[in-house]
Order: sequence, then structure tokens, then C-alpha cells
Amino acid sequence: MAGKEREPNPADNQPLIKRLGWMVLIWACSIVALGIVSYGLRLVMTAAGLKS
Repeated sequence: MAGKEREPNPADNQPLIKRLGWMVLIWACSIVALGIVSYGLRLVMTAAGLKS
């Protein structure tokens, strides 16, 4: 194991702004998905008569 070299990671060659952009995109998609799920739960609860 001591003589074995590690293969280069292609992500290491990407610019920082591109990597941060992907992180922001993934974060934004997760927020949208959470909103869709919460809206769906709200519709189900309203249909069941649980309106406040």
C-alpha cells in the first residue's frame, strides 16, 4: 500500500465557483422538494378536515 499512488480526483480540477454552484443548486432543489412535500401534506390534511 505504501508504493501505491492515488488516482487523481477529477473534482479537484474544477473551479471553486463551479463546485459551489453545484452545492447551491442541490440545496435549492432540496428546498423546492421540501416545499412540494409540505404542500402535499397540507392538501391531504385539508381534505381530511383538519383545517385551522
